[in-house]
Amino acid sequence: MKNKIKKVDLIFEKVDHLSILKKAFERTSDEIILDVIDSGLRGRGGAGFPTGLKWKFAKNEESDQKYVICNADEGEPGTFKDREILTNVPEKVLAGMALCGKAIGATEGYIYLRAEYNFLLGMLNEKIREFNKQMKNMNFEFSVFIRSGSGAYVCGEETALMESMEGHRGEPRNKPPFPTQHGYLAKPTSINNVETLVFALMIANLGPTMFKELGTFDSRGSKVFSISGDTPKAGIYELELGMSLEDFVHEFGDGDTKAVQVGGASGFCVARKHFKDTVIGFEGIPTGGSMMLFNSTRSMYNILKDYLEFFEEESCGQCTPCRVGCQQLLKGVEAVKKGIKPATYLNELQKLSETMKIASKCGLGQSVGNPFNSIVNNFREEIIY
Repeated sequence: MKNKIKKVDLIFEKVDHLSILKKAFERTSDEIILDVIDSGLRGRGGAGFPTGLKWKFAKNEESDQKYVICNADEGEPGTFKDREILTNVPEKVLAGMALCGKAIGATEGYIYLRAEYNFLLGMLNEKIREFNKQMKNMNFEFSVFIRSGSGAYVCGEETALMESMEGHRGEPRNKPPFPTQHGYLAKPTSINNVETLVFALMIANLGPTMFKELGTFDSRGSKVFSISGDTPKAGIYELELGMSLEDFVHEFGDGDTKAVQVGGASGFCVARKHFKDTVIGFEGIPTGGSMMLFNSTRSMYNILKDYLEFFEEESCGQCTPCRVGCQQLLKGVEAVKKGIKPATYLNELQKLSETMKIASKCGLGQSVGNPFNSIVNNFREEIIY
């Protein structure tokens, strides 16, 4: 486990993306994919699926058409790193999409942009037009297009995102089949987070060994973090994975940090007593990037209530465990706080959250129990009194 915070500059470093692509296009698809696999790069959207394997699965599918999708539907509360990446280094995102297209055999790529980021459309469309011309000049058949979301949190889930792109209501699909088999327009599709695509480009530029030198065995490389809340250093930072939460709080806390919400509203709320033995990485608590710090002035009941109101609003309603479960968790904690229900009722609500984790159709309902249980277990007294 790393003992110190190490700041890195891979994501926002200015590079000649066309030179990187020209060099990559001289290699075979298998060579590109093997480098990504060897690097240990895992999806930076939060789920952490090995990127190279995803590309390999899509490449191995036989189809007359394949697609690359950049998931820029950054709707997780507390996360704002993809916006900065798209604003400052959009060319690297586009180049990462083209690299993926080369690897899997796709000729079209799409950026699915969060509706609240539509102010970026003018700039991104201009960059895309320029990039598409550059691909033609390099005799590489790959074009990028952009689609705007409609403001639904659930469309950050890859299959709901594809439903939205196809003009349907944004609802998750049953899996399997997986997107690499049956994705956008029923064709093999590789969906990758904004940050993941940029890291793939940097691996093509610097090699997998460079990337493996950062992080830990289970959490290779670095990660861009969106840091907010009770901190004097709010903002965007690229840090090496594998740090302890204690070291993170020492660097970014205000001296009175009592809890850190790791991974946004759907992540885990870690209390002060667990800072030392909590690792930020896939061997500990993974995160899509959001790190919200709370000091002793904050009511953890109010924070939990805000999260549950958010999930109740954003549930697509397709499956009963999530639709009804979110409502009942919110009503339940309110009833306990008001004294209508006894404190022991929190135990029943925790059982409900576990049922939601097992029975919900997608990650929204499955993850509601993360903040609920971690706050109830660590700050029960703030809910009861």
